[in-house]
Amino acid sequence: MTTTNEFTPIDYLVIGHITKDLSETGFRLGGTATFSSLTAKALGHSVGIITSCSPSTDFSNYQNIQIFNNPSSENSTFKNIPTPQGRIQYLYEKANKISISKIPLVWSNTPIVHLGPIIDEIDPQIFHSFPDSKIFLTPQGWLREVDDNQHVWPKKCDLPKELLNRASATVISIEDVNGDEDQISDLAALCKILVVTENKYGARVYWHGDVRYFSTQEVQVSEDTGAGDIFAACFFSRLFFTNDPWESARFAVKLAALSVTRMYLSSIPTLQEIIKAKTDFIS
Repeated sequence: MTTTNEFTPIDYLVIGHITKDLSETGFRLGGTATFSSLTAKALGHSVGIITSCSPSTDFSNYQNIQIFNNPSSENSTFKNIPTPQGRIQYLYEKANKISISKIPLVWSNTPIVHLGPIIDEIDPQIFHSFPDSKIFLTPQGWLREVDDNQHVWPKKCDLPKELLNRASATVISIEDVNGDEDQISDLAALCKILVVTENKYGARVYWHGDVRYFSTQEVQVSEDTGAGDIFAACFFSRLFFTNDPWESARFAVKLAALSVTRMYLSSIPTLQEIIKAKTDFIS
């Protein structure tokens, strides 16, 4: 982790909160900034994170990832309760907003910029700070609101059309929109490429007026935390290099399915899995 202002160029930047998630064994770090950045590193990228979290955060799991932190008194802190009807989520603390001005200059032309808000912590206009970058979105944090009881609920997307049009690809989960097919149709009309992940059912991809479905292999699930963020990083990386959303979806679905067979950070794809996912498609 970089602890000074001497940042070096990278090719994959994730912007969003590094969270604290309350689990059965205590708190552990999470969020898109965690799972997507570690996946991007596993895929061979040089990776950076722009975040806001406590200065006391243990960054030992982010080896060789540069982190620009706008310090906050607390990390954004969630509790997730799985139920047969879906996850119930609570927000107990919220870290600072991530300011447009808080961007190392050397990262302003990063090839891949992944905007991964968790709880509306990013100004959507931040994409203007990266005029030469490919912008990729996992907008779940812009699709959430918190009630007076700290309960997190889906809300209708009100992102600027300019951002949705500008992004090279957008990945959401079916839960992000509470299964609202009308909202999915609206987003598909605005996004260059829209991917909807559907847990054990795989994913669907909307592109050029077409939609294709990509089923996932049947696996024994140990934990699915972070699987959507792993999928997104795999999809964005593969799309960046191939310009083929169909291939990218097949690649990402395979690696995301393998990820849920392992717990927490051990879910990050291995080099052997990444190589096999690529060569399986070629063959």
